[in-house]
Amino acid sequence: MKKLWRISFIYLLAGIASGVFYREYTKYMAFGGRTTLSFTHVHLIVLGTLLFLVLMLFCKDSCLLQSRKFKVFLILYNIALPLMAAMLLVRGITQVQALPLSRGADAAISGTAGISHIMITAALVILMLAIKNCFVDSKPHS
Repeated sequence: MKKLWRISFIYLLAGIASGVFYREYTKYMAFGGRTTLSFTHVHLIVLGTLLFLVLMLFCKDSCLLQSRKFKVFLILYNIALPLMAAMLLVRGITQVQALPLSRGADAAISGTAGISHIMITAALVILMLAIKNCFVDSKPHS
């Protein structure tokens, strides 16, 4: 439980920092348009902080923390979400600075973001299977 709280708290701090960065950076650059920087804050708060707080509730009286699938989920998800946030930051900074990207650089950013989304999807499927094993397929407590 403590581990899940720590993960949640780290994502909260990262989410707050990304929100402050978005606000101050766009203000400093006098940028008034739309940018993916604004999504970094929301992704980290919702997909990081809130998800792990909810998972703490699921783990309170269950076998979820001991599940091998849950451990695989934790590793995969905690690689994928920071990678996704990093790509949102990279894309957003290039948008704010109006940097002309080569086709290769643009494709690399999009490809890496796509891979992070695929990894998050896989991690969430593994999480659902772990939840199913602990709550749906387990015998009721008597």
